[in-house]
This record gives sequence, C-alpha cells and structure tokens, in this order.
Amino acid sequence: MTELLVNIVSSVLARIGRTAESAARDAGGMAILVARVVRATATGQVALRDVSIQLMSVGVGSIPLVAVTAALSGIVTSQQGGYQFTNSIPLYVLGSVVTAGVILELGPVMTAIVVIGRVGARITAEIGTMKVSEQIDALHSLGRDPVSVLAAPRIIAGVLAMPLLVGLANLIGVFAGLVAARFAVGLGAESFLYGARMFWHSWDLLYSIAKGVVFGFVIPLISVHMGFKTRGGAEGVGRATTSAVVLMIITVLVLDATFPPLFLN
Repeated sequence: MTELLVNIVSSVLARIGRTAESAARDAGGMAILVARVVRATATGQVALRDVSIQLMSVGVGSIPLVAVTAALSGIVTSQQGGYQFTNSIPLYVLGSVVTAGVILELGPVMTAIVVIGRVGARITAEIGTMKVSEQIDALHSLGRDPVSVLAAPRIIAGVLAMPLLVGLANLIGVFAGLVAARFAVGLGAESFLYGARMFWHSWDLLYSIAKGVVFGFVIPLISVHMGFKTRGGAEGVGRATTSAVVLMIITVLVLDATFPPLFLN
C-alpha cells in the first residue's frame, strides 16, 4: 500500500515537473520571439505589404463573425438582466448592466475567442505546415528571416486589428442589447441610454480597448510560436494546432482575470 502511494505521488510530481518544464520552455521561446520581432520591426525588415495582407485577414475577415457574436452577447445580456430585475429595481438600470457587461467583459473576451478560432488556429496550422514541409528551412537558405517574413507581420496585424474589432463588438453589442431590452421588458431607447450614462465611466472604454491590444498581441504570438516548434508531419501539425488553441484560450482567460484587480481598483 505504501509503495503504491509512493508510486502515485512520484507519477503526479513527475507530470507536474514535465508540465512546468514545458511551460518554462515555451515562455522562454516566446520571449526570444518577441525580442526578434521587435528587432526586425525596429530595423525596418518587416514589409508593409505583408502587414496589410495580415490586417485584411485578421481584421476585415473577422468582422462578420465578430458582429454576430457581439450581437448575440448583447441580446442575451439584456434578456437575462431583464429577467433578473424585480419591481424594486428601476428598469433603466438595465442600460448600465448591458453597457458595462458588453464593454468591460463580453466585447473583448468574445472577440478574442472568435479570433482564436478563426485566426490563431489558422496561423499555427500554416506555419506548422511550412515547418514540417521544410519551407522555413528554404527561407533560411534564401537569406530570408522567417521572423520578419512570417511572425512580425502577423503579430503587428493582431495588435492593430484587435482593438478595432473590440470597439466594433462593443458598439454592436450595446445596440443589440438596446433593441432586445425594448422587446424583452419594454424599455425604451431613451431610458436605456439614460441608465447607461448614469453609471458610465470614461475609463471603461480605454479598459476595453487595452484588453483588445493585449489579446491582439498574445494570440498571434502563441500561434506563431507553436507553429515554429511543430514537429512530426501532418499529425504534428494537428497536435500543435490543438495545443495552441488550448493555450491561447487559457492565456486570454487568465489575462482577463488579472485586468480587474490591476486596473479597476
């Protein structure tokens, strides 16, 4: 019995150690990648054409899905808020609930989840395929830096496009919540906007956009890093893409949890 318990504890500790080692290795690899991206950008090695192509893919291509997700988030928040309200709570407070919920939380986080699924997974799969098919080695042989050609344009595009997508999601989500409040609880637009203005802080919008900047940086960073470390052919590309999506979602949620104590207190 004692030997079995020792084996279980040893196995758990070994798994924890391997996980910590892998996390430390990934963190170091991403730190080196950031330094290389900064150097490539500062020295003018990043082509504006490559950045504009990625902006179209990350930003413009994501607008329809972001708009649908934001509209549904605003509608659900408005309906649930109206359902929870009682006669003792003025209905115009629903405007504040929807506005704060969408701008502070749902707009940035749901947009990040959409970008992870649509853009982050694609970046990892693209670069991972290039890695296992030795296209990245071909870039090296031609004297091209894969970081300036593949990594930097995607990270720059993410940082530029994500705040704009978050702003669009906020606008659509609040408007959808306003319309939903009219049909759900009969709250007019003037009363909805009155409640939204009553509890509005100008910092809320900056807070939301700051989340967009941070998420727009970490999502392509993780996806590019996981693509560069892909091994093992098509099966390895699948594993790398799955691991990248899981890591991106966890990272976004952890960063989202750190924002309130750092910036709202």
